Parts: sequence; C-alpha cells; structure tokens
Amino acid sequence: MRYLHTMVRVLDLPAAMRFFCEGLGLRELKRSEHEKGRFTLVYLGEQEGDSPQLELTHNWDHTEAYPSGRNFGHVAYEVDDIYAACERFAKLGYVISRPPRDGHMAFVRSPDLISVELLQKAPRLAPAEPWLSMKNTGEW
Repeated sequence: MRYLHTMVRVLDLPAAMRFFCEGLGLRELKRSEHEKGRFTLVYLGEQEGDSPQLELTHNWDHTEAYPSGRNFGHVAYEVDDIYAACERFAKLGYVISRPPRDGHMAFVRSPDLISVELLQKAPRLAPAEPWLSMKNTGEW
C-alpha cells in the first residue's frame, strides 16, 4: 500500500493555486477538466512519481464557501526553513495562524480555509523574532 493524495475542494482555483504553488512551493503535476461533471481536478506535488500529492477539486457551478470543520484536520508539509516559509506566506498576504515560536511548527490557512501545517526539517531552528512573540490568530 502507498499513500496517494489528499483531496480538498476549492472555491477559487486560481487563488488556491497561488497559495499552494507560490506560497508552499508545490507545482502542478496533472490537470483534468470534466465537462460532463462540471469540475476540474488539479494534482499538486513536488515531483512526479511516488511522492504524495494534493488534489484540488474545483466544482465549476459551486458558488458558496465550503463549510469548514475541524474533523478534516490539516495537511502537513516539511520545509527547509520554517521562518522563510512563513515570511513568504506573509508577503503573499496570508495570516500565520500559529506562528513558529518554537522554530519547528506553524499553521497557515488557504483561501478555502484548509489548515496547512508547516514543520521544520530537522534540526529545529532556534526561536527567533518576530515569530517568538507573535500570538495565534484565528483557527488553525
């Protein structure tokens, strides 16, 4: 058995692509348009092959925000430099919901309120400002 992907529904596909590609650094691996079903599937990842992927499902006629729930949980990505990743998201205009005060873990939410956990690749970074004194914001 192998892990394939996590699927999340997105309301605004370009906004979701900006978040996951520009913010997180994933790239589009595959896209399929389904005219009869009126939806688009976009698979994002780091590389082709056996690496896990994130499937973005965009239902063309859906106009209301999808309800969020803590029962979904989150998707998690390991990053080389958690401070640089959080800075990149902040510069793109996203709120860091749970700052990396410990130099190890942070949370940010996508435009569709998908909770994304960022984990520092070992070793953990030394706590540093402005993250050290930053408070949590909203849900994560």
